[in-house]
Amino acid sequence: MTGPDLSPKPATPSTAAANDRVAGSLPFADRTDFDLAERGRVTSSPQRQITGEGGGVTWDLDSWSFLEGPAPDTVNPSLWRQSQLCSIEGLFEVVDGIHQVRGFDLSNITFVRGETGWIVIDPLTSAETARAALDLANQELGERPVRAVIYTHSHVDHFAGVRGITTDEDVAAGRVRIIAPSGFLEAAISENVIAGNVMTRRATYMYGTLLPRGPQGLVGSGLGQTAPLGTFGLIAPTELISATGTELVVDGVRIEFQLTPGTEAPAEMNFLFPDHRALCMAENCTAVFHNVYTPRGAQIRDALGWSTYLHESLELYADRADVSFASHHWPRWGAEAMRHHLASQRDLYRYLHDQTMRLANHGLTMLEIAEELALPPSLGDEFFNRDYYGTLNHNVKAVYQRYLGFFDGNPAHLHPLPPVESGRRYVEFMGGADELLRRAQESFDAGDYRWVAQVVDHLVFADPENMAARALQADALEQLGYQSESGPWRSFYLTGAQELRTGPPPVVVKSAEKPDVMAAMTVDMLLQFVGVRLNGPRAAGLDLSFTLEVRDASAEGGGAGAGEVHAVGLANGALHHRAGGPHPDAGATVSTTHAALVAAITAGRLDQLADDGDSTVDGDVGVLSQLSDLLDDFELFFPIVTP
Repeated sequence: MTGPDLSPKPATPSTAAANDRVAGSLPFADRTDFDLAERGRVTSSPQRQITGEGGGVTWDLDSWSFLEGPAPDTVNPSLWRQSQLCSIEGLFEVVDGIHQVRGFDLSNITFVRGETGWIVIDPLTSAETARAALDLANQELGERPVRAVIYTHSHVDHFAGVRGITTDEDVAAGRVRIIAPSGFLEAAISENVIAGNVMTRRATYMYGTLLPRGPQGLVGSGLGQTAPLGTFGLIAPTELISATGTELVVDGVRIEFQLTPGTEAPAEMNFLFPDHRALCMAENCTAVFHNVYTPRGAQIRDALGWSTYLHESLELYADRADVSFASHHWPRWGAEAMRHHLASQRDLYRYLHDQTMRLANHGLTMLEIAEELALPPSLGDEFFNRDYYGTLNHNVKAVYQRYLGFFDGNPAHLHPLPPVESGRRYVEFMGGADELLRRAQESFDAGDYRWVAQVVDHLVFADPENMAARALQADALEQLGYQSESGPWRSFYLTGAQELRTGPPPVVVKSAEKPDVMAAMTVDMLLQFVGVRLNGPRAAGLDLSFTLEVRDASAEGGGAGAGEVHAVGLANGALHHRAGGPHPDAGATVSTTHAALVAAITAGRLDQLADDGDSTVDGDVGVLSQLSDLLDDFELFFPIVTP
């Protein structure tokens, strides 16, 4: 007896027809964006594969060579077009003195010529891709030292490649300035440590990390192609921008800043180069409808605030700039085109916000609004407002959740059964597994893939060993992926299909905290992370306390400082701590360095400080051992589409 077919499938006639309808509904003959994406090209990259120190490939430019010609029926033609645009790579001139390297990473890196060196904006996701971009700029434009780095915001693809372009020594010596918006470190650390493991796992779905590249797999994320595999780093800012209107002269270049907190990132800023008449819009105004909620998981963004800040950008800079550029996609040249782009995206986020809440106030629920709301043609027909990254559907849900939370007011939805238990009962109510699958197959054959994915999910969670259910669920998700205009939706659907067929990656990978991020954390942040790892139920009956002295800590994060003393306690299954003095009932006093504390917390063994040459433990080291025994390890590849 043979089992179900678990192989990837071609597009069904229903999917091919759906994609044909898209092909006939948008002005694909308009090549304006292709002209903009190619404009100012200095050179393509002669280096087709970017490798790391161990010889592994971090980024392969040729892996996107399949993105040629018309869209196959396994890819939404609108997403295919966007992926073609995002795969255009090389070194480009924005205006005299400002260049970008695009196509080396999920994001762009920008080089501004100063009096003596480079000002680098957003040094990509990995040291390898950032170094390759710097090498290309130096090769083509003349070698110059890096004098400053500007982080536009707190997402990893805009700072994590910093060690590819500068060093801790140059920053510490004052040879390189690192400038970021106020709140940058707190926001970066929150995403990469406190929720780091689950976000990283979900990011493998969102960016298609585990998918093969090709017409039946990963074609791009819409925001860029995907995130590279490489060396992640963080060097803490030396200067923070805390107010709109702040002006700096950086290596002889004037820059005027606009803070935009809570827009695309919790800490973000736009800025004008007045002498170049060039406006950097960070990631606040790009060639996509962005995420107000990002499916990898993050705090809900403020669509109303986003729109308000874009309006402020127009008022502050529209008459003082002739080009706008961002850390993704391609610039907009000409004052009229720039203003049109900014105004359209301003109205996009405002329309999303206002119309979602209008319908909510009429009593429609989150799901109902998401199905009903559509953009007016003046917004929705613009390619740069399309659902390539964020979608109108899930952004509606984000706005609703920001104001009203997950609960829609219907008490039947207040305390639903969890997936496994509800799945078993749904299957029983539907007449058993065989009957559910028979009806679901009929729905699949009719092209009703959303319903198949929804209903068969109950059987998969009721009986994850039912491979016929997993196969049908995978086939439905696959067709939904083929039809998706959104790169992340496609990757979620196709990764879910892949893992239903083959399971998550078989290797056990314990979450590894990013060492540079940990090194930048304050002592308070480090202790917060210990609290997240604490197994509360196991710790519930334990009371302990100790004093933690970190001799070189500073309130701004890792590095030399005057030192801090924290009182740390455990009670009722929760860790509590405060800075400012010793614990009055301390069972032990720990004196250590910031680096040693980071190493101990990363290892999950605070008691290793007793054997560290830079640390001392006076009192009962068993206090640290007891706490260490209660810290969880997180496995990266936990299941998502199965229990």
